[in-house]
Amino acid sequence: MQFFKNGELPPQAHMWLIYGDGGTGKTTLFKDVPGKKKLLISFDLSTDVLRGAKGIDVGIVELGDMPSIQHNIEQLLNSAIRTYDTIGLDNVSSLQNMVLENIDGASKDGRQNYQKLQLWFRSMGTMLRQSNVNVYATAHQVDKGPEFMQGRFTADMNEKTFNAFTSMFDVVGRIYIKDSERMIDLDPEQGNHAKNRLDDRKLIKANELFTEAK
Repeated sequence: MQFFKNGELPPQAHMWLIYGDGGTGKTTLFKDVPGKKKLLISFDLSTDVLRGAKGIDVGIVELGDMPSIQHNIEQLLNSAIRTYDTIGLDNVSSLQNMVLENIDGASKDGRQNYQKLQLWFRSMGTMLRQSNVNVYATAHQVDKGPEFMQGRFTADMNEKTFNAFTSMFDVVGRIYIKDSERMIDLDPEQGNHAKNRLDDRKLIKANELFTEAK
């Protein structure tokens, strides 16, 4: 356990998770995340939008990585946090499915399998939080339908796993397109997965995500 005297708590890097439909620009936003040396780890091969981007290294998960995906990601992240000041995890919805595939059937009680899933994601989130590098993660969304006035949109993840992982994050928001403009909802009172610990903004343009509130 670390202990800091009053007034000596050091500044921390920030962690953002943005979820939304495909084509809303989640991956593209990684270009704007603060950092001089960046690594994006792609779990769904949607890397075309980063082609030619300067200062961004890209790691793409392949079929051969999947049987040992937890071990492979742990090793990669442990190495990356010593080299990069910004790490992106592109589509943790896909990562969750890979991990669950490995865990599924390990216990006769399916609840224990999901508990292992939650613990692994919490452990990864904790390690990233303690690494003091900027972290940007994306996830797909689930639309429950217009009959849900509140809480209609959620990230496409097991809810407890999502909560365990994002408990470490400063910002969780939903990106969507309205009137040809990309917007991000950061308002938890809308009932969707959302929070903003960095400032008081509740609804922003996507290109304002990494700028400080005026």
